[in-house]
Amino acid sequence: METYFELKERRLTVQMPKELDHHQAGQLRMEVDMLIDAYQVQNLTFDFAKTEFMDSSGIGVIIGRCKNIGYCGGEVSAKNLNGRLEKIFMVSGLHKLIKTETPQGKHE
Repeated sequence: METYFELKERRLTVQMPKELDHHQAGQLRMEVDMLIDAYQVQNLTFDFAKTEFMDSSGIGVIIGRCKNIGYCGGEVSAKNLNGRLEKIFMVSGLHKLIKTETPQGKHE
């Protein structure tokens, strides 16, 4: 799984893998939760620049991290969504839970 993490102060950016399905979801969930707990992360950003596919397991990972960060008063966002992922965010309701950043840098 080609996931990378960048931690600055209490901000964590997760470079999401090319494919986020049930095979990768468990490992990603575990790693992100460990980093959130260990570094008291307040702001979590999922970067989908390299992601081409995401199924319901990926949606579950995002929703679960929203709940975890929300309990601490933090914020979750997503950036670099392609057209397919934008559609998944709309249909699943994720766009109502987290901020999304358009390629032009605007937040929705």
